[in-house]
Parts: sequence; C-alpha cells; structure tokens
Amino acid sequence: MIDLHCHLLPGIDDGPEDLATALRLARHAVAAGIRTSVVTPHMHPGRYENRAAGIRSAAQNFQQILDAEGIALQILFAAEVRLDHEILSWVGEEHIPWLGHWQGERVMLLEFPHQHVPVGADKLVTWLLKQGIRPMIAHPERNKDILRGIDKLLPFIRMGCLLQVTAGAVAGSFGELARARAADLLGRGWVTVLASDAHNMQARPPELEPGRIAAAKLVGEEESWRLVRDRPAEIIATSQSARGS
Repeated sequence: MIDLHCHLLPGIDDGPEDLATALRLARHAVAAGIRTSVVTPHMHPGRYENRAAGIRSAAQNFQQILDAEGIALQILFAAEVRLDHEILSWVGEEHIPWLGHWQGERVMLLEFPHQHVPVGADKLVTWLLKQGIRPMIAHPERNKDILRGIDKLLPFIRMGCLLQVTAGAVAGSFGELARARAADLLGRGWVTVLASDAHNMQARPPELEPGRIAAAKLVGEEESWRLVRDRPAEIIATSQSARGS
C-alpha cells in the first residue's frame, strides 16, 4: 500500500519529535503493509515555515537512515499546505513540493483550518486550477464546517478537487461523526484516496488496512484497493524519491 499523507520526519512539524520515534513509526508502517510513504510536513505560515528545499533534504536524510537500519520503506516527499494567501507567492517561488500529478496537473495537498472552510477558499482554489494545480483536500471528514453540512464541500467537488480521507476516520478512530461523514463521502464516490495522516503511535499510527477493510464494506473490495494502492500509485508515478533518483 501507498500512504500519500503522513508525518514521519522528526522535528520538522507536529509529527515525531525525535529520530527514535520516527524510526518506530517507519517500522510500524512496514509491518502494517505500507511500502511507500509520502512524507507531508506542514507548510503553515507563522507555525511551520517549511519549504521544498528543506523538506527534500530532511526526506533524503531520513531515507538514508532507513536504508542503513534495514527498514524497507520508500520515502517520497510533498507537503500539507495550509490554505493561506501566501500560497500565491509559494507557487511562484517554487517553494511547494507537489504530491504528484493527476491527469497532467500537479497535485497539491491542501489543508483547510480544522474549525471551518474559510470565506474565499473557492477563489484561491480557482486560481490554483488556472495554474494547472489540482488541490487534493486533506481530511475533509474532520473539518467542523463539513461535519455540520456537506454543502460546504460541494463547490470544491464541482471545481474538480480531489479528496483525501483519513483511513482511521473510516475505521472509527476519530469518532462517530467523522466516521459517518467519511462513509458519506465514500458512498458518494468523491474520495480519491485514503491516507493515514500519521503523527504518532498512540492516536495516529501509520496504518491503512483497518480503513481499507472498513471502506470495502461500503464500496467493495476492488474500490478499496484503488483507494490505497492504484490511485496513489498513479499520482506518485512521476514523483522523485527521497533518494533523488
């Protein structure tokens, strides 16, 4: 399986604080059936000032350590980009590492604030689409506005945004409301991929299989594998690995 959204790099955001914890997460990912992890540190103005060059360097260093430790996990890198006006300059200055490509367009993992969908978000998404950038909205099933009403998400679906739903949410790890919204999105056929959004071993481990099994009961076995293997593989097909190959 391929995990398109996780926080495994040590000391770069709110993921693992140190290398030992990061290695435990990586070992767990492999044991859980994940062969490729796209590390997606936060790019969040005023909180996590990550940029493509620094993320690339951290990912390459982590891959080297994994190889030396005999941990059979391929690392790719992107970013979880918080919706903000600074995205306009980040795009122009090539600060954003892309998740991959979809139908010839670059894919950005775009995060809304957890409490709401900001006014004007649709205008920024329209601008991104005009630049040939397809937003993939991260964990919409956990956004408070979208939990209150699916209508908040409709404009972005109509514009062609992709959706990344958290595998743990489908399995019920984020509570009944998030599970029900995730099931709703799956039932509507709107979900592009499932990903772990792993941060730690306690509440958010790097696992996809429990969510895939839960999704299979809703959308069937074949589609469940598309969510964690086939579509992620298509998106990362043109991505560079942290080895720099």
